Amino acid sequence: MKGILLLGIDGGATKISGWIIDVRDIGFSLTNKNVQRKYSEYIEYLGGFTPVDIHTQLKEMNNDIRLTPEEKTQGSCYINAATDVILELSKQNPDKKLLIGFGMPGLKTADKKGICALANGPRMPQFVKKVEANLRAASVDFFSIYHLGSDADYCGIGEEYDIDGSFRNVNNAYYLGGGTGVADAMKLEGKLITFDNMKPWIAKAWEMKADNGLSLERYASAGGIQYIYSLKSGISLKEINETGTYPPQILTKAVSGEQAAINTINDVAENIAKLLFERISTLYFGYEGMFEFVNKKKPVLDKEHPFKKTLLDKIVIGQRLGNLLEESKSTPILWNDILIKLKELVSKVNNREFVNHYMSSGEFNSEIIQISSLREAPVIGAGVDAYFSYKNI
Repeated sequence: MKGILLLGIDGGATKISGWIIDVRDIGFSLTNKNVQRKYSEYIEYLGGFTPVDIHTQLKEMNNDIRLTPEEKTQGSCYINAATDVILELSKQNPDKKLLIGFGMPGLKTADKKGICALANGPRMPQFVKKVEANLRAASVDFFSIYHLGSDADYCGIGEEYDIDGSFRNVNNAYYLGGGTGVADAMKLEGKLITFDNMKPWIAKAWEMKADNGLSLERYASAGGIQYIYSLKSGISLKEINETGTYPPQILTKAVSGEQAAINTINDVAENIAKLLFERISTLYFGYEGMFEFVNKKKPVLDKEHPFKKTLLDKIVIGQRLGNLLEESKSTPILWNDILIKLKELVSKVNNREFVNHYMSSGEFNSEIIQISSLREAPVIGAGVDAYFSYKNI
């Protein structure tokens, strides 16, 4: 890596974040060199942007993508923000050639260098091509951006390869990260396995829905928890955001006795516990249809899979969801409610090995659940992916 500067870039719903990453013999770590750019900082930004109907996006994604003028304008904010983050980081070591790992939300184009479907933003099928053109125009020396990766996959990679990652030195672990959206990652028999490679027998969190019909993503992501609170309180999401009422503030309101916040936190605890139980039971017993799917046409999952009888060594909760659960440990709600619900669900299982593994002294074994300290797991994952892509060429 002599003469090379490794960057990890992570795109979200509101901003692009980038870090310089150190490569060490024992693993990878973030430096203190970080740059962020919000899309709203750019003059082209459309505050009232409405994405193209998702069904239209899915219909066009494998054929002819017809970008609207609004998508082109809004997309330029994402592209310019990404370019500016990279340019600013490059100034730290201007004599080094950039190696860039890039994670972005949405479904990727066939070449994995563009975004062909994005529920909450503009489609950008030539995203990488345009970012690279901007970097060349700025006379930056860089390796081609190999591909755009998945936040969820990068969370798992980050937890595996960061020197403080929660997947290190463990054989079987599940990761649930909640930020702008929800991220699932799995490590089984000592190897990272993407959910895309397991899709015949296990579903992603966002694909499953709670009893009320809402995606489980609503209960595990920061924006989703705000959405639930909006439903319970009757306060618009716009006002919730303008007043800075994020999940930590909702937790505080619940502790103070506000009923809408209490109802929100109760629902979050119930559904996170059910999701975690679905994971551990599907791994051990195979798919049992605990949740319905958001997409009613999704094929029924296989009950058989190669990892049956697996017992997790660790359940990792990361990103803003992890921060929220950690904060709730000093209160009587959320963390305790999740453990109580898990105890209830596990205790009903008629399998001694399963129950003995997940229960301790009559309670759910809370030591299995670990809060990740790696808030920027997807950034590390993006950088690691670029590093290994470079090494394999």
